[in-house]
Amino acid sequence: MKTIIAAIEGISRTAGWAGAILVAPLIAALVYEVLSRYVLAAPTMWSYEMSYMLMGAIFMLSLAYALQARLHVEVGLISSVMPIRLKAFVDLVGYCVFFVVLVWTCVGLFDTTLESYNRGEVSGKSAWNPVIWPIKVVWFISMIVFALQVFAEILRSLGILIPRDQKA
Repeated sequence: MKTIIAAIEGISRTAGWAGAILVAPLIAALVYEVLSRYVLAAPTMWSYEMSYMLMGAIFMLSLAYALQARLHVEVGLISSVMPIRLKAFVDLVGYCVFFVVLVWTCVGLFDTTLESYNRGEVSGKSAWNPVIWPIKVVWFISMIVFALQVFAEILRSLGILIPRDQKA
């Protein structure tokens, strides 16, 4: 079980690093837009859409890593006074419900992404008007990685609730 959790956490860290790396092109695009608009008086037609797509990718790719690193908000007032096994049980129930929702979301994102690709859907938000299926692919993959990390949390909770026999 520890091997599966470690493998999933490696995937989550990789997705988080991918999101972190995308911060550099986001900053570059915004700086270029500001310089182009205010120094050269020639605003770009792609900066707005590039920045919201990059920011969306950064956010989505970071979800699983944030869960793995315990960076999400949690109600610590209650959980901090719970015995560890009770906390593991509460976490298990919550993660199981959340996992079902994430699987459902992944199915919906897959359908939406496939439809977007097949139709050649464009953003319609600027003169650039790019196809949007690539960002939807990133969202879909990110949601799968997030679901995997939730599955790892389920396994971790089960490991606390059902400890292995200790042989001397």
